[in-house]
Amino acid sequence: MSGFRCKEFFVGHDRCAMKVSTDAFLLGAWATLPKAGTALDIGAGSGILSLMLAQRMQKSGLNPAVYAVELDQDAAIQAQDNVAASRWAAQIQVIQADILTYAAKDNQPEHRFELIISNPPYFQQSLAAVDPKRHQARHTDSLSFKDLAVVAKKLATTNAHFCLVLPADIDFISVAEQAGWTLQRRCLVKTAAHKAAKLQLLDFSAGAETGQSEHTELLIQQSPGHYSDEYRTLLADFYLRF
Repeated sequence: MSGFRCKEFFVGHDRCAMKVSTDAFLLGAWATLPKAGTALDIGAGSGILSLMLAQRMQKSGLNPAVYAVELDQDAAIQAQDNVAASRWAAQIQVIQADILTYAAKDNQPEHRFELIISNPPYFQQSLAAVDPKRHQARHTDSLSFKDLAVVAKKLATTNAHFCLVLPADIDFISVAEQAGWTLQRRCLVKTAAHKAAKLQLLDFSAGAETGQSEHTELLIQQSPGHYSDEYRTLLADFYLRF
C-alpha cells in the first residue's frame, strides 16, 4: 500500500484522488488547536489532517474528538482504515457525506465545532482532470469557496477557529469575511528564499475579536536540500527524518 509513514501513524492514500502532500502537513501542524478538543475536518481525504489533530490534541492534554467528513466513498473508506489502524480510532469519526448535506441535516447546537479545518479543492477555471475523482478533489465544482466559508460558519461555535491552506494568490479572505469570519493569522509559505510564496495558511475566528491580524512567513528550504529550522520545528512531531 502506498502512503506516508509518520512518527506515530501511517497514512495510506492509494485509493485517494489526492495524495498526502506538504500542504496538508503544514496545515495540520500550524492550525490553532480547539480549546475543548472538538474539531471538524472538511474534505478529509485520507484522514491525514484528522490524525495530525488528534495527535496534537492528545499531546496538549486535550481529549480528541474529531469528525472527518469526506465526499468520495473510496477516500472515506481509506480514511476509516487509516483511523482504525491508529491509536485514535475511538476519537476520530469518519463520515462519508457531502458537507453541505451534512450541515443541512445537522441543526443541533451541540454539534458545533471549536475548530474547522480544510485543505479544500481550489482550481476554479482550469482544465478538467481526466480522472473524475481527481477533478472533484481538485476543483471547486462541488464546493465553492463561498459555500465552504458559509457552511463552516454554520457549523462553528461562537469562538471557533477556521483554518485552511490555499495557494498564495487566491483571495479567500474577502470571501470568508463576507461569511462572518475574522482573519486572525496568515502565513505565507515559500519553498525557497528567492522564490515567491507558494502557499498561504489562514486562521479565521468566528468571534468578533479585535486587533490586527498576524502576518508571518515560513521558509521550507534554507538552501537546496536543507530544510529551515522553523520548518523542522513545525513538523518535528510528524516527519521521520526530523
